[in-house]
Amino acid sequence: MLRITEQRESGPGAVVLRLEGRLAGLWVEVLNASCRQILAREQRCVVIDLTGVTFIDADGKAILSRLWGEGVTLRASGCMTKCVVEEITGVGRIDSASRKSEGTTRS
Repeated sequence: MLRITEQRESGPGAVVLRLEGRLAGLWVEVLNASCRQILAREQRCVVIDLTGVTFIDADGKAILSRLWGEGVTLRASGCMTKCVVEEITGVGRIDSASRKSEGTTRS
């Protein structure tokens, strides 16, 4: 099960997708469809918040990688999601620690 909640952040006006649950199987396509809809109507930054994600399979990693390549910001906390985001973005542990106060990873 994957829950996707769309929120708007103040400041730069980013659209945030907060994910909770497992990013695996059919839920990967649900995230893809949600992102396509938002990216089609928004001119603002999109952030995917992975703090509530408990598992990411290979297809989940692939869609996150593709979305990151398209300019989406990935936000992670916790060992597993931080590791996945570091793998996708190429940002090392030292860089992640220095960005801890920002809470996001985007190169």
